[in-house]
Amino acid sequence: MSLDPRTPVIVGVGQVVQRVPNVIDALEPAALMAEAIIRAAADAGLQAPPEPDSIRVVSLLSWRYVDPARVVADLLRLAPRETAYTPQGGNTPQSLVNSTASEIQRGELDLAILTGGEAWRTRMRARKSDALLKWTKLPDGAQPDRIIGKELVMNDPAEIERGIVMPVQLYPIFETALRAAAGESVDEHQARIAELWARFSTVASKNPYAWVREAKSASEIATPGPDNRMIGFPYPKYMNSNNDVDQAAALIMCSVEKAAALGVPEDCWVFPHAGTDAHDHDVVSHRADLRSSPAVAIAGRRALELAGVGIDDVEVIDLYSCFPAAVQIGAAALGLSLDRQLTRTGGLSFAGGPWNNYVMHAIATVVTDLRARPNARGLVWANGGYVTKHAFGVYSTEPPTNGFRHDAPQAQVDALPRKALALPAEAAGTATVEGYTVMHGREGEPELAIAACLLADGRRAWGTSTDSGLAAAMTVDEWVGRKVVLDEAGTLQG
Repeated sequence: MSLDPRTPVIVGVGQVVQRVPNVIDALEPAALMAEAIIRAAADAGLQAPPEPDSIRVVSLLSWRYVDPARVVADLLRLAPRETAYTPQGGNTPQSLVNSTASEIQRGELDLAILTGGEAWRTRMRARKSDALLKWTKLPDGAQPDRIIGKELVMNDPAEIERGIVMPVQLYPIFETALRAAAGESVDEHQARIAELWARFSTVASKNPYAWVREAKSASEIATPGPDNRMIGFPYPKYMNSNNDVDQAAALIMCSVEKAAALGVPEDCWVFPHAGTDAHDHDVVSHRADLRSSPAVAIAGRRALELAGVGIDDVEVIDLYSCFPAAVQIGAAALGLSLDRQLTRTGGLSFAGGPWNNYVMHAIATVVTDLRARPNARGLVWANGGYVTKHAFGVYSTEPPTNGFRHDAPQAQVDALPRKALALPAEAAGTATVEGYTVMHGREGEPELAIAACLLADGRRAWGTSTDSGLAAAMTVDEWVGRKVVLDEAGTLQG
């Protein structure tokens, strides 16, 4: 088969994990990214990073550079004709691969460097010790040449007013909805998801770029303690994404023609076959239910169709794994058993959750795995928000027969049913709990109960309570399906 010279290919991947005893010795995020790029070049068999048409950086939180790609370019003495940046979202690394592959195939660029990195752990340690970080700052006018992607508003004003905006609040609510649908008791369900997370921890223990490389047992994960305090019931700390890390990753993507011209050995080449992007109803309050993702089902199926494979043909899988609920929802939507191999890194709790850039580490790991398994297929699912924004990629060392293919089946998702949200004054009266969580203080005490409730007319309403007795009771028994009363302020009464 004659290979189209415009076929996009990943030729190099690099990952960095930084552990230093003193914050003053820590590299800033841009330097971590530069090191990841140097490693990606070495991975491709190159002496130095190649001159790119574009350097593309995933949005970061640990430092505000304005145009981080320019800082990275200057560190590496590169002169790209374009610097680019992304909006927020854990989906963005895969979305960036999708858009970059499409541009390479259309002949709009020959080589791009994709990177992202965070030094959140160092930033937080410096804040606690009042250490001054002399990291790079650019003038306020130094903007990137391009923003790739669009921001998505994911919160209704009524959610914002109630303070229901954090992933650590919403994913546990999804979890309790999943538990009730499975018909499991609180203890049975906790044991099952702890076993799932223990398997992820085992994978991380064998990943040289994971943050936590000590395998944890299901009992350690499920049991709250000094190092594993309860955060949002039913999730103790070990079931939450771990953003307290310093990590960076990079990918070098180019056309087949450029790869050959650079002399990159073909056994380094891994091809993106297909990619998709879509999002669920953007506001959680409007979702048809709290235990599934139609967008994952639709976009995931479409990515596999474009690649000409089924889910059972995929051997290497990395599902987004910020919380156990995400993995369960994603696996169900894709038709995957939880007993299958679902992570190649160990997930965001153990491999590390460097804010928006986890999936670049996942892609780098999958690329390395596929090189060792010629012609196998790899699937990466990237997720942003509250199981909201999704991107998929299908990969293989075998070239695609029809080039890279991309689709955004958003219209199919938008046409699906959605629920209306009732404001507190409208929802006063009896309601049925659909999903809930109890947020805990740093000393492990229940502080705030949050419940998504259904009214008799099918609308959704939110209830909250700071009654410590009620909150504590909700951590013992099953409250999904229970009748409760909401007052005109939206206060939950048992």
